[in-house]
Amino acid sequence: MTISGSAETTSSNMSSLPSTMKAFVIHPTQPSKDDSIKSNPLDNGKLITNFPIPTIPSPSYALIKILRAGICNTDLEILQGYMGFTGILGHEFVGRVVALHEDVAEDIEGEWLGKRVCGDINLGCCNNNTNTDATCGICDDSLGYNQRHPKMSRNHCPNRTVLGILNQDGTFCEYTLLPIQNLHQVPDTIPDEIAVFSEPLAAACRVVEQGLVKFRHDNAGGRGSGDRVAILGDGKLGLCVAEIVGREYLRCCRDCDEKAFPPPILFGRHERKLDLVKDSGVQTQLVSTCYSDDKQEKISPDHMNQYDVVIDATGNPNGLSLAMSLCRPMGTLVLKSTCAAGVKGFHSAPIVIDELMVVGSRCGPIDVALDLLENNSTDESENGGIPPLRMEKYMTKTFPLSQVREALEFAALKSTMKVQLVMTEE
Repeated sequence: MTISGSAETTSSNMSSLPSTMKAFVIHPTQPSKDDSIKSNPLDNGKLITNFPIPTIPSPSYALIKILRAGICNTDLEILQGYMGFTGILGHEFVGRVVALHEDVAEDIEGEWLGKRVCGDINLGCCNNNTNTDATCGICDDSLGYNQRHPKMSRNHCPNRTVLGILNQDGTFCEYTLLPIQNLHQVPDTIPDEIAVFSEPLAAACRVVEQGLVKFRHDNAGGRGSGDRVAILGDGKLGLCVAEIVGREYLRCCRDCDEKAFPPPILFGRHERKLDLVKDSGVQTQLVSTCYSDDKQEKISPDHMNQYDVVIDATGNPNGLSLAMSLCRPMGTLVLKSTCAAGVKGFHSAPIVIDELMVVGSRCGPIDVALDLLENNSTDESENGGIPPLRMEKYMTKTFPLSQVREALEFAALKSTMKVQLVMTEE
């Protein structure tokens, strides 16, 4: 095994690494037989101080020392039973490659050992070489799906594991494993606290990568055209989606007449949060404006069936009903939320009657997200007139890994934006 202890690459043996580490592990508890006792989802997890450090299974893997990890809504949903996950929680991270397999090629060692990295969270059966007989045909694209469905191989191996979400230990720990193929080097200009945002920002970029929103600029007439877009939810993911979709609008139509072709609209419940994206190419409105009555039971005619594309990032199972009402017949409904709870009283009739196209949108291009974070001059003229992307405004608080329970409790508060766990300061 080849080891690196810091930013400088050094060779050593396994003895230079500890044998155990701290890790926050999900282990679902049995529900109480006493209905009067309300269970706490945090009791489904426990900080273990002597968890074994993983061993590197093959030359295709790297051992990563976690520097920081982000807490997102999916982590909170997993604590409530989403995906039935057991193991180490967490999937947003920045870390440093500290060890590679002893049989790794010399050029691979030189490229990755000691490097600061983020990573794709989906692990396919064909691209990690732990099973040489794996032939799903998707994750290695031997079936050619990527020609018809771009990036299918990245996210949709039928035998995949998912970092901290599905059968794969995650990042709320001091060390984790990922295939080298999943890694992306972090430019030196991006600090650790900003690099952690690469995964949620990539998920927002996926909407554009999928071609779900389309904006066009008529150079001859100086007019814009394309989709009228609504984004629901001013939580962390909804705001990231607004940052990306708004900048896509500015990139295509920043000189357009907004009255003739209005920007995307972000609907949320908190003026304070909506103000965070006021310069990002989107308009903002309180979600209450979508309704014509105080009880919020009737959709306003100004918004009913008015949008070509509606992106639901509410994290609320009932957000889907509002999204369906805002979407025009034969429009596109994009689902970004993952919820442990189902939708009470959900009726699919509007989807059928209005012939809506419902599209899920998941993990996105981390390399694109890192490019956005790196090429982020404060001078808008250097960014083509597009405002810089300042993710630090979303940071609320950091906690050491030893206080992970307190961090999760704080992250669950509605007033909280982004919480990060700090494992190692460099």
